Formats: sequence, structure tokens, C-alpha cells
Amino acid sequence: MRNIVLILLIFLACSCHRKAYPGSGSETGLASYYSESYNGKTTANGEIFRSSEMTAAHKKLPFGTKVKVTNLSNGKTVKVRVNDRGPFVQGRIIDLTRKAAKKLDMLAAGIAKVKISY
Repeated sequence: MRNIVLILLIFLACSCHRKAYPGSGSETGLASYYSESYNGKTTANGEIFRSSEMTAAHKKLPFGTKVKVTNLSNGKTVKVRVNDRGPFVQGRIIDLTRKAAKKLDMLAAGIAKVKISY
């Protein structure tokens, strides 16, 4: 009986689905940035949103994940921390604060094609 339980435990341990962890991936798509009207509102992780910080919204990455965002049209990069969920517009992969968007030189266009690495 003990051997059967041991075999079942080994089987379960080997068949568990692995999650993607920061440092293991990248995505390419459109980035947008938050409207100033979000200042002072609560993000999905409970923080107060501030457009002057280097934070972002992503649909699935764990809160606190550091993400490198590269604007593919000019090569500029920033590092942001995920503290919110979104964006909820098809084709967009990340929402940035105004500060991060300014550093990527995407304020005028409002969106930019980016690569994010985590």
C-alpha cells in the first residue's frame, strides 16, 4: 500500500503544470498609456495609481513582476512594475503610466508597437 501511495505522489509531482515565471518570456504587441483621469484611483492590487510612477497593467503577469518594455519604432526602453490588470482592448498587451510612455516617446501617438520581456 505504501508503494502505491508513493508511486501516485511521484506521478502527481511529475504531471503538475508549470507556470511561466518572470525571466522566461516575451510578447510583442501594442502598448497604450493611462488617461490622467486614473490618478488617485485604486489599481487591481490595491495601490493608488500615480501617473508619475513607472508601473503598468498586464492581463496575466503576477503583481510585482518587473517588465522591460521596448518601443520597436525607436529602440527606447523602460522598466516598469506590474500593479494593475489590463489593457482590455484587443491587440494591446500592456498599459503604461504617462511617465513610462513619455520615456518611450509614445505620447503623441498614444500607442506604440512594443516588445515586453519578463
